[in-house]
This record gives sequence, C-alpha cells and structure tokens, in this order.
Amino acid sequence: MLQYQRSDRTADNPVVGSFVLLDVWRRTGKEIIMSRRYSFVRGAAILGAAAFVSKLLGALYKVPYQNITGNEGLFVYQQVYPLYSTLLLLATAGFPTAISKMVSERLAEGDRDAAGRIFRVATVILSITGLCLFVLLFVGAETIATWMGSQQLLTLPIRTVSFALLVVPVVSVIRGYFQGHQDMMPTAVSQVMEQLVRVATILIAAWWFMTTGAGVVMAGAGAMFGAFTGATAALVFLLFTWNRHFRGQPVRRGTAPGQRENEWQIARQLLVLSLPICLGSLVMPLLSLTDSFTVTNILLQQGWQPTEAVAAKGIFDRGQPLIQFASFFAGSLSLSLVPAIASARAHRDEKEVLRLSHTALRLTVVLGLPASVGLAIVARPTNVMLYEDAAGTAALSILAFAALFSMVKMTAAGVLQGLGNVYVPARNLLIGVAVKVVANLLLIPVWDIRGAALATVLGYGVAAQLNLRTLRQMGIGWRWRDALLPLTGPTAVMSLAVWFAMWGLEWLLTGWLPERLMMTIVALISVSVGVAVYGFALIRFGVVSRADLEKMPKIGPKLIPLVERLRRSDG
Repeated sequence: MLQYQRSDRTADNPVVGSFVLLDVWRRTGKEIIMSRRYSFVRGAAILGAAAFVSKLLGALYKVPYQNITGNEGLFVYQQVYPLYSTLLLLATAGFPTAISKMVSERLAEGDRDAAGRIFRVATVILSITGLCLFVLLFVGAETIATWMGSQQLLTLPIRTVSFALLVVPVVSVIRGYFQGHQDMMPTAVSQVMEQLVRVATILIAAWWFMTTGAGVVMAGAGAMFGAFTGATAALVFLLFTWNRHFRGQPVRRGTAPGQRENEWQIARQLLVLSLPICLGSLVMPLLSLTDSFTVTNILLQQGWQPTEAVAAKGIFDRGQPLIQFASFFAGSLSLSLVPAIASARAHRDEKEVLRLSHTALRLTVVLGLPASVGLAIVARPTNVMLYEDAAGTAALSILAFAALFSMVKMTAAGVLQGLGNVYVPARNLLIGVAVKVVANLLLIPVWDIRGAALATVLGYGVAAQLNLRTLRQMGIGWRWRDALLPLTGPTAVMSLAVWFAMWGLEWLLTGWLPERLMMTIVALISVSVGVAVYGFALIRFGVVSRADLEKMPKIGPKLIPLVERLRRSDG
C-alpha cells in the first residue's frame, strides 16, 4: 500500500508542482505521439479533446438561450434535458467501450466476421432499447411532465426529445466499432459535429419561435429537437466514413464455425461489460434530475403560484453553466491523471503516484478556491452581465462554492480511477446525490432556491470528501487543511481587492451607462483585478519562493526578478 511521504519542495508546493506536472505531461505527450506503442493513449487524448470541446459548447449556449427565452424558457429546457441525458446514458453508456473491446479482441485474432457479428448484435440490442425508451417518453410525456411540475409546459418538449432516442443508439454502436479498430477520429469528429448542430438548432429554434410569438413551449420543443438533428448529423458523418473505410473489405474467419460465439453469448458479454460503466455514468445527471423533480414541486407545495415556482426554478438553473465552466479544468486534469497514474502504478513507482496525486489535488484547490470565492463576490454583476437582471444572486453566490467541491471531486476521481478504483467515485457521487435529495426536501421549504443551491454544495462536498477519504485509506494522505491554510492569506487579499474594485466601479459608472453594459465592465475588470492580485499575493505570502521558481520549467526563471523585487520591498 502507498504510504504518504513528503518528498521534495516541488511535491509540497501546489503552484510549482503544477508547472512541473504540466511540463512532464507535455514532454510525455510528444514521446507518446512518436511511439506506436502508446497509440491507445493518443486515442484517449483525441477523445478527451473532443469531449472537452463538446462540454464547452454544452455550457456556453445556455446563456444566450436564457437571454432569448427568459427564465421560463430556461426552466423548460433544464427540466427536460437531464431526463433525456439519464435515459440516453441508460440506453448507450458503456456500449462503445464494450463494443470496442470485443471488436479489437476479435480483430487481433484475425476474425473479422466475428467483429461484424458483434456489431450486428449490438445494433439490435441498442435499437430495441432506444425504441422502448422512445415509446416510454412519447406515450408517458404527460405523466412525466406532471411529475416534474408543469404538464402544460413540459409535455411537448418531452415528446420532441424522445425521437433522438431512435438515432443515438445506432450512433453509439458505430462509434464503438470504429474504436475497436483503434480509429478514434470518427468518434471525436462526430461528437463535435453532433454538439455543433445541436447547439445551432437550439439557438435558431429558440430565436425563431420567440420572434414569431410561438412561446416558450415551442421554443423548448425546438431546442429539444436539437438532440435529434445533432445525432442525425453525427450518424450521416459516421455512415459516410464507414462506407469509405470498410466497403469491400474481405471477410476473414479466425475461428471454426463450431467454436464461434452465438448471438446470445455475444449479447450477454456486451451487457456484462457495459452495465457497470452504464451505472457509473448515470450518477452525474441524477444531480440535475433531482432538481427537475423536486425544486418546482416543493415550491408549489409551499403555496407558491405555478408561474412563480417555474420562474424561480429557471433562475436557479442560471448557475449550472457557471459550475460546468469552472469544472472544465478539473475535467481535463482528471482525463490526464488516469493514464499518468496508471502508468506510474504499473511501474510500481509509488513516489511518482504520490507526486502526481498531491500536485493535481493541490493545483485544483489553488485554482478552485479563488474561483469559487471570486464568483461568490461578483455574483451580482455576473448575473446581470449574463442574464440581464440580478434575480437569484444569493443562490448564485451559494452555488459558486459547488465549483470548488466539484473540481476536487473530479480530480480525486481521476486519481482513484488511475489506481484502478473505477466504481468507487460513482458510488461516492451516488451518496452525494442522496444527500442532495434529503437536503432539497429539508432546505427548500425554509430557504427556497437558496436552499436548493446549498443542497447542491452539500452533495458535491460529501462526494469530494468521500473520494479523499478513500485516497487516504489507500495511503495518499491529502487533507483539506494542507492545501487551504497556505492559501488563506492570498485568497483574503484577493477577496478584498475584488470587492473594492466592484464597489468602486459601480460607484463611478452608475448613471453613466446602461445597467447591463455597466455590470459587464464591472464583472470583467473585477475578475481581472482578482487574478492579478491573487498571483501577486501567492508570491508575497511565500507560497512561491525563488527556489520554487527555479524548478518551474521556462516561466519560473523569468519571474525570479519580480519575486526578488517584492522581497526587497517587503524587507
């Protein structure tokens, strides 16, 4: 078992270690690309880059969508999409990985016929699953919409999104087949293409239906139709690529007919391989789905009018893109950690595992803590800048701290997965979902959407702490106080600077500019001041020293003169 040891200054210092870690990954990446032995890592990098672009697009479009459709329109979208995401993962998650594994094994044996039979069996299974879920959503739309708090607003969007479930399963099978041939590019391109077409459909449909006076229900249905158009675009691209790659290829059989697996054996193996991945993937959208089924209904039970409850849920949903955006760094770091730590573990290099784990976790806190605190402070101008008014600012300030816990949870999950604990992070997040449900029931009646925001923070916080506890049990003794204490001073100085910048700018600009333009200037300048002051404070408080900078590749030596000047002025 790994035992926690303090090694050198690089491992202790979160900032310096981050630069070294990133430089190691950069240099390692070049070596990987030059070596065919590590083609699987190159493929993972391609898929990771595509996932990053897709998630970025998936977070950003919600801001203009709310601007077009208002709080009620955002309510409609955010109620339905988590339900679709959950059913989609139930239908497809894990199958591309299972298909790719089985296909690659058969191809390694020279049995292309068996690979083709795996493809056909998987297509049948997922098509039937998608058809069943389509019928469930289309026929049960009214009932599900009632459970979600508004049959009138949600029935048509639920029925519209159900059509995507007829297409996406086939897309999933083809992606898995390409991955089984060690060709990740079709999957990556189709993912980005799907997201681009989906986002374009969402925004164009929302603009058209709101401009023509059709209302938020039609705008929501049009936005949900984006799931179908995006999946169709991906399917067309994959079929075109399939025709170019596989048309006319000879069929080679590597196994005698009597030794071949029958269709039932193939189906059983696919389900055994994909089901654990599917269950793990389902947990994440359950957090949002929890809010879809609880927030509006609890507010209605407390005597709120339906229009007020719908608007409040739409205002609460403003915070989701900000949490997603703040978590992008941790998501990318987590993707990089899994192969890096797995490689160090395979070489029994416990010191390297510890160094990577500690540096990644501390880097996450170095960036996540000021991001959460800063967002909480500038919540009002950010709210007006993005969403036109300041409604729900208190809830947004509370939700800001979910970003820190979400980032730590994701990074710790990456460490655990690199160490071979694939299911533990999913289990811990499921416990976090349970905490979120209970907290919603207890806090929303007392504190409306602010209670829902606090419940989200608690859910992510519990999941993060459980991941860290598991790491400590494995010998990676990282603790919150080790990372937070050195950052207390820099974060406090940054907070004061941001608050004074925000207050001063509002005082100077009030009455001179339209409110949204003024708040945009206030938010952007305040954030810039916070970034500059935080970097300055890291040096001034000794979190970064000359010795640390000397260990930083490239950028460190250039910063040494600045540190020396600050030290002299301090003395």
